[in-house]
Amino acid sequence: MLKRDRILIMLAALCASLAPTAIRAQSGAAAVEIELSSFKFRPATLQLEHGRDYVLHFVNTSSGGHDFSARSFFDAATIAPEDRAKLDKGSVDLEGGEEARIHLTAPAPGHYKVRCSHFMHSTMGMTGEIVVS
Repeated sequence: MLKRDRILIMLAALCASLAPTAIRAQSGAAAVEIELSSFKFRPATLQLEHGRDYVLHFVNTSSGGHDFSARSFFDAATIAPEDRAKLDKGSVDLEGGEEARIHLTAPAPGHYKVRCSHFMHSTMGMTGEIVVS
């Protein structure tokens, strides 16, 4: 084996050991289903544990579009690289009948606000909270 090959193998091992927990432990991640429907989230409050891996499964059961906007939460969480493109400025936007999965590690303990940013949806009650303990 060439010295260059050994160095590449050691670098690959180092990178794997530094990868975020959400990426390394996806198989052990807790699944949480979040339903977006006409002017509500179900559940309205998510209870998560700091540092734990999750797969958030968003399902829009209505015929119209909704989003799950939680910018401070998503900015603080460790998002799997392959799922970052599913977020736009801290929102998961879904047309009617669509679904999406976001793999992440829960951020620091705190209370994070959630709302649907579509016109008047939060006024009609489409709000919630993520509580990380």
